Amino acid sequence: MATTTPGRRGWWGKRLSASTLLLIDDHPLFLSGISLVLREGLKQVEVLETGSLSEALQLRHADPALILLDQQLQGVSGVTGIAALRRKWPATKVALLSGCDMSALRDEALAAGAVAFISKTDKPRTLLHQVRALLDDHGLQEPAGSEPSVSESLTARQVEVLELLCRGLSNKAIAQHLHLSEYTVRGHVQTLLGLLGASSRGEAAFNARRRGWIV
Repeated sequence: MATTTPGRRGWWGKRLSASTLLLIDDHPLFLSGISLVLREGLKQVEVLETGSLSEALQLRHADPALILLDQQLQGVSGVTGIAALRRKWPATKVALLSGCDMSALRDEALAAGAVAFISKTDKPRTLLHQVRALLDDHGLQEPAGSEPSVSESLTARQVEVLELLCRGLSNKAIAQHLHLSEYTVRGHVQTLLGLLGASSRGEAAFNARRRGWIV
């Protein structure tokens, strides 16, 4: 288990409230590498590491705010493991990690209860934006089906960002409108792209309107 030093600032210069993040991956090199990125980028977040789903489920005193779950675990798929993790920690958000950026996999993960799909091919800065946004938000609901409604998938802040994104505003303009840092807005946008299975802002806006999330 790796811990961070309380009270220090992340690379964006803002303080985080104390949180615990659980990383589950059976690849030792990736596990140690992403843990280092998270510890350095999220100074006030405690990072727990496990090499398997069963090891994670045996943790007795952990109460993670967010779980990053690898899709390709030995013996069980990450999507299958989402249900088990949510039974143990009903209020905890689960994000799926995968080296395969496939829309079908994203949809399957979200339908299983994941709140985000994060690609292992993302740059460290992008990963930190996404995790930062997930840790900043509270009250994400479990999607009810393969095509969840906006109220079940997004927080109030994410809805605000999505509405402005669909109006064509830049990250800087959204940040000014909502009185947020541009870094925080970027994190929200990256999360929205994952939730909507989109590779661009235009595609995200199209998918949001197609699903009825935005009128």
